[in-house]
Amino acid sequence: MLTGIASFRIDETADRCESQEAKEVNSAGGRKEMWARIKKKLRIQLGEDIYLSWFNGLTMENIEDGVASFSVPTRFLQQWIENHYGECILTLLQEEKDDISNIVISVRGALHNRAKPVQARNHEPRAVALPSPMTRMDDGRARRVCDITGPHGGAPLDPRYTFASFCEGNGNNIAFTAAKAIATGDRTVSFNPLFIHAKVGLGKTHLLQAIAWESQRAKLPRRVLYFTSERFMHKLREGFVNKTIAEIKDRLRDVDVMIIDDIQFLAGDKFQLEFSHLINSLIDANKQVIVSADRQATELKTLDDRILSRLRGGIALQLDAPDTDLRRKILLSRLSTLRNADPSIMIPDVVLDYVAQAVKTNGRDLEGALNRLIAQQCFTSSPVTLESAQLVLRDLVRCDEPRKVMIEDIQRLVSNHFNISKSDLVSQRRTRAIVRPRQIAMYLSKTMTPRSLPEIGKRFGGRDHTTVIHAVQKIEQLMSEDRGFSDDVELLRRLLND
Repeated sequence: MLTGIASFRIDETADRCESQEAKEVNSAGGRKEMWARIKKKLRIQLGEDIYLSWFNGLTMENIEDGVASFSVPTRFLQQWIENHYGECILTLLQEEKDDISNIVISVRGALHNRAKPVQARNHEPRAVALPSPMTRMDDGRARRVCDITGPHGGAPLDPRYTFASFCEGNGNNIAFTAAKAIATGDRTVSFNPLFIHAKVGLGKTHLLQAIAWESQRAKLPRRVLYFTSERFMHKLREGFVNKTIAEIKDRLRDVDVMIIDDIQFLAGDKFQLEFSHLINSLIDANKQVIVSADRQATELKTLDDRILSRLRGGIALQLDAPDTDLRRKILLSRLSTLRNADPSIMIPDVVLDYVAQAVKTNGRDLEGALNRLIAQQCFTSSPVTLESAQLVLRDLVRCDEPRKVMIEDIQRLVSNHFNISKSDLVSQRRTRAIVRPRQIAMYLSKTMTPRSLPEIGKRFGGRDHTTVIHAVQKIEQLMSEDRGFSDDVELLRRLLND
């Protein structure tokens, strides 16, 4: 009898505890704390850029009868989050509170008009690292990517970055073809290591992550690990601190495809040494290594010579700035994706043509321009016209105009590059350590500014125009004879243009 009473009291206490927990979660403070934890997980899983783009305006309003209610400022955000991240949010909510079965996202100011709930699917795994519907993967493959990016500590992949969504054109078709051959496991080609370099916003990260996704869809799926340089260094630092570096190195070597993005940020002798040993062991074991940077290998002055030697031993491919046709293709692809989420978005062809011709820098600026036009339509409820587009994008178009290089800029850069003072550069000193940088600065002043020869000579200590002619001819001769010298001069030219 006593046992039965004790059991009854235990059950009653448990029910009270569960009821208290439910009240705490459903309270405003509990919801706020739970939503803060979920937002932190979203930042980690999806990345800072995606989070800031789509989740900054998402607010949790209430949890009632197994339904979590959210609000956003626009209908466009509502449909985009529902279509692309609804299941992700639902999964994270269920990890916090397993009786939540639906989520509802409404437009603020119209909360009474409840959106279609996103319901749980019993046949799908509860914990998914990259659960966006855009992956179009079966469950097994999705779990495999999750396993690789989880225990091994790789960076999460953006489900938008696939070969299908990559816009191919004259500036990137060779790199695109090579990347697809590697991702599909075509052994008739050998690009190892593959080194992809380009300026920011031209698609390096997109292409590298597409390789990771496609390798999982191949007939013989391979173990793929994608890292940013920062994430790679963090993983090694964690191993050194916790004294688990041997285990981490074994795991890193136990992959079929190793991808490192933005290697120019790999800093520190210890990290570079470990990276050198890693790529050597992977390549020697016939494992694929893919690396990207924002400049060609000869300009990666901070990297160890052993790493640079390995990169030069593979194949280096460059992504060039998109031409007008490719820029328009990028805009149409992006607009099509957005219209799938919100068919009310309308950008006239004449405006798309204007953006493709005016914004010439990179894909990110194109996407930013398109987002501005869509925001204009959403927030003003007025159609996008050529005149309004020119007004909204005026700063982007102005930034795209070629930078005017001044002789003062050239003198400052050359002085810093060769570790001499500007006063030495324009002085009458004729030591070799001063003369060669001075000749380079005169050459760049002649080829990059509209200044006349006498004016250039005057800016370099009052020299005669024949001295400038001699300097230009000397530098041109050295560039034709010495490849390394030519690369140094071209590096200075690019730095001035950037």
